[in-house]
Amino acid sequence: MDEIHTEQPWFGHRRLYESLKLENFSVGRDRVRDYMKVLDIEAIYPAKRTTIKNKKHKTYPYLLRGLVIEKPNQVWATDITYIRMTKGFCYLVAVIDWYSRMILSWELSNTLDKDFCIAVLIEALRKYPHPDILNSDQGCQFTSPEFIEKLLERNIKVSMNGKGRSLDNIIIERFWWSIKHENIYLNDYNNLKEIRSAIETYMLYYNQKRIHQSLNYQTPFEVYFR
Repeated sequence: MDEIHTEQPWFGHRRLYESLKLENFSVGRDRVRDYMKVLDIEAIYPAKRTTIKNKKHKTYPYLLRGLVIEKPNQVWATDITYIRMTKGFCYLVAVIDWYSRMILSWELSNTLDKDFCIAVLIEALRKYPHPDILNSDQGCQFTSPEFIEKLLERNIKVSMNGKGRSLDNIIIERFWWSIKHENIYLNDYNNLKEIRSAIETYMLYYNQKRIHQSLNYQTPFEVYFR
């Protein structure tokens, strides 16, 4: 279901059900609806389980609409995605430079605690020049006072997707599509240790060897450090 939804996010439970039948899965329509709730999948856009709001936290407006992004470290983006294992699942968080598509830092966790998101942000801020803007969704990890404080104390502007608008963070959404289709879905990983090793290898490949048509067939590493 995760593979089908990533490929065709406009599918509702009926078309997911029919797609699973075509792949010879024995599953009822009610079970498909139940699993959609577990994954927090909805048609048209992915309302990931990773985006859990805390209504007590302050949210910020989306600052990227109409903005011309023309250099590295002008805008960073961050997000969390669901990663399946043969038994269970975990979560991957990353920080990406919008202009160059380079992954600046990442981490895995078996919980959605804010701490691993803060740790990834701190690592990126320690290793690279600070961005003008950081964009995220309105998940409680990114609206937490501890996360926001790390940005404001460095005079970094905070930008957040509109409600239900995952495409507001399209650059990292495209990266999730790439890592899942080029690695995760092609392999069976049994535990966090195996996935960590595989993702570490993939990140090196993605940053330093994988060319992008949108980058005039250069790698993110070449564009970021140009």
